[in-house]
Amino acid sequence: MTDATVFIVDDDPSVRDSLGLLLGLRGYRTAIFADAESFLHAYRPDWRGCVLLDIRMPGMDGLELQKRLGALDCGLTVVVMTGHGDVESAREAFKARAVDFLEKPLDQARLMAALDDALSKCESTRQEADRRDAFARLLATLTPREREVMEMIVAGGHNRDIAEKLGISPRTVEVHKARVMQKLQVDGVAQLVRLSLGAAGGANAEGG
Repeated sequence: MTDATVFIVDDDPSVRDSLGLLLGLRGYRTAIFADAESFLHAYRPDWRGCVLLDIRMPGMDGLELQKRLGALDCGLTVVVMTGHGDVESAREAFKARAVDFLEKPLDQARLMAALDDALSKCESTRQEADRRDAFARLLATLTPREREVMEMIVAGGHNRDIAEKLGISPRTVEVHKARVMQKLQVDGVAQLVRLSLGAAGGANAEGG
């Protein structure tokens, strides 16, 4: 991911420096912050990548930052690290959707595996969001009647049933159906259903 960055948030200068050097040598792009507040102040919604986050820091701790990012509907994934691992902290981190929970001193192999997993998840989430956005733009090109027909098709309606409900001929339904497929760039009902469900799922997730 060329635009993906590992955002290191840790109050210990030696940890920040050693992680920045290690990850830089491994080819990762990094950005380094000394506390949660400075990260939040700098945060932009278009950032891509993952946060490598210390739990225990003065001021806002790592778990609180995780919750704040969740409230912002942040697309960054999170890998938590701590020198004071305990079950409760781990449970809180995973509840807030941490990809992994690493104890210091960090094992390099496990750190790299966790970061690669986190970056991969971030990219998958981004691609899915891009697909939903693209489908939403295509949906906006449908006429009200085409949208009506599409929703009935997705709900499992057959041409004859749809025609009866809308007071039109099955042939007209077929014409609308063909236009829907063409405008939405799908090659069959199964793909139409999958994309429609994905778009609805995304809208529900954003709304709730």
